[in-house]
Amino acid sequence: MLRITTYRQLPRITCSIRLVEAVRFTSTTHVPPIREVSTKQKDERGHANLGLPKDQQNSQKPGFKIGNMSFLDIGTRVYNNQGIAEQDDNKFTTKPAYVHADFTETGLQNVDLAHHVPKTLGDKVSLNLTLFCRHCFDLVTGYKWPKTNDPNEFKGTRWEMTESKWLTRVIFLESVAGVPGATASFLRHLYSLRMLKRDRAWCETLIDEAYNERVHLLTFLKIGKPSWFTRSIIYIGQGIFTNVFFFMYLLKPTYCHRFVGYLEEEAVKTYTHLLHDMDQPGNLPLFQNMKVPQIAVDYWPNLTQESSFRDLILQIRADESKHREVNHTFANLDQHKDRNPFALHLPDENKPQPNSGLDVVKPAGWERKDLTL
Repeated sequence: MLRITTYRQLPRITCSIRLVEAVRFTSTTHVPPIREVSTKQKDERGHANLGLPKDQQNSQKPGFKIGNMSFLDIGTRVYNNQGIAEQDDNKFTTKPAYVHADFTETGLQNVDLAHHVPKTLGDKVSLNLTLFCRHCFDLVTGYKWPKTNDPNEFKGTRWEMTESKWLTRVIFLESVAGVPGATASFLRHLYSLRMLKRDRAWCETLIDEAYNERVHLLTFLKIGKPSWFTRSIIYIGQGIFTNVFFFMYLLKPTYCHRFVGYLEEEAVKTYTHLLHDMDQPGNLPLFQNMKVPQIAVDYWPNLTQESSFRDLILQIRADESKHREVNHTFANLDQHKDRNPFALHLPDENKPQPNSGLDVVKPAGWERKDLTL
């Protein structure tokens, strides 16, 4: 037995070598089946509690709904409700630095898939790079976008999505999505200082985007504990992606915003698929009675202690759709001359303007000719 421990950098490694057992990956296996019950139960939120009685869901001892995993598994261990409550680190809680917009229920439900049709060489390069990264990520995590409406299309295959695999996917996605906004705002901040010029409010929206993505990640980390293998991939991937994005933003910021716009398109698709899976009877039972972490209740105005995991995903999907709109719009603007229309509103403007809500949106981005800049 070899045990190596580092402090707050890499998780603990526990390595066992056995002559009989072979290493296996969670992406090709399934979560052990949940004990079934003869009748459907409804919790106080009105969701079907299939195969997971409420007294079992709210076990007295904090812990996990999924047992121990190998250190090479890519799956994520899902906390039970008491485990989620135990993760609340109120000692370090502060009020959100950037107040979240109050999305309407209509806006949340109207979020849909959208695609910016590539027009320039930069658009095509950004799209193809996004699709390449997406395909590599899908292959590693055992994910496929469904081609039919059959809920059992991937049943029994390595492409079947479980609660563990869904959490792994969204945790990795959010760890990547928080990089562009922080990097871009940092570079624009330095440009403003260096050139002794106003930034025209771009920094505010970009750092707000990065903050929002980090809250997404912190929320999911209250729900599940990633494996050592997943953490290592994130650790290495961030170092590579951040440096590449940093230098690309110095050279071609327009390409970078278009790339992020396409990346957010894929994020909306992922969360839409997750919502669709949750709406299938008997599917993803571990998510049915899951409580929303306190960090989510404090951040999103529409969430309460009684909100469901589905309500949380609706909010996160809406955030991703807004980032999609913002970055596609930024890619259409002059990076150093145009104002940020999402932050600087013209009081006397009669035509529709971009805003932080969901009621007036252009999912594929606002064209420059349609804006007063």
